[in-house]
Amino acid sequence: MLIAQLTDLHIGAGRRLAYRKVDTARALEKAVDHVMTMIPRPDVVLFTGDIGDLGSSDEYALVAEILEKLTIPYFMVPGNHDRRGPLRAAFPDATPVIDTTGFVNYIVDDFPLRLIALDTLDEGKPGGVLGTEQLEWLRKTLVDAKDRNCVIFMHHPPIQTGIRHMDLQNLGRGSAKLETVISEHRDHIRAIFCGHVHRPIHTIWAGVPLIIGPSVAHQVAFDLRPDGPSAFVMEPPAINLHIWNPEQHNLMTHLVYLDQYDGPHPFFGPDGKLIV
Repeated sequence: MLIAQLTDLHIGAGRRLAYRKVDTARALEKAVDHVMTMIPRPDVVLFTGDIGDLGSSDEYALVAEILEKLTIPYFMVPGNHDRRGPLRAAFPDATPVIDTTGFVNYIVDDFPLRLIALDTLDEGKPGGVLGTEQLEWLRKTLVDAKDRNCVIFMHHPPIQTGIRHMDLQNLGRGSAKLETVISEHRDHIRAIFCGHVHRPIHTIWAGVPLIIGPSVAHQVAFDLRPDGPSAFVMEPPAINLHIWNPEQHNLMTHLVYLDQYDGPHPFFGPDGKLIV
């Protein structure tokens, strides 16, 4: 099973440039084109938040227009730049919520891995939260899925990355209780996929791989100084491609760059000898 993780699109209405610099709409177009030409093609795409930049209906209409070329199943969770109502209205099939809590929590059981969407949005605020209702929903979902291999996808990571200005707005309230829930069920949780930080980051948390995806547009500057400024860089846009091997119960993640580069070039010549 192949899972393409796209995150932090930050699409502006009217193709507005993010921060007067980043053509996020064009970046998403390139990402979709890349996914659709991959061989083998991913089975599903997970969007881990910040679909829009301000959470407006106009932004989501533009996203929907761009995603018309994406003919494989895709699902979304909101990020701090999103708003639940407009997002769900624009993408009902990609946010298949079946309860009435108002949160974008849901389960997708159409694949070898159970996909669990967890909504960390604290609407109007940059940081994420998980309340008691959210955590109980997740606990029950994991109990019900104890015979299934699962992945959880959410926007805000529940860890400190060392990039201070981002750590101040990662998952706050509820992160400790989330760690307890994950630890209790770590035997069948294969990974947690997050966005928000705009950098590729891998770690083990609560006994489970936690994988943060890079943005398809712009990246947060890598700066581990305590007083490092809040800034972005135009490092290469990329996605994560997660490969689930059911025979080995193994999940592997590849970082896939979206820009075009010179190559591929052969290592060996027509005579079968290494080119030196």
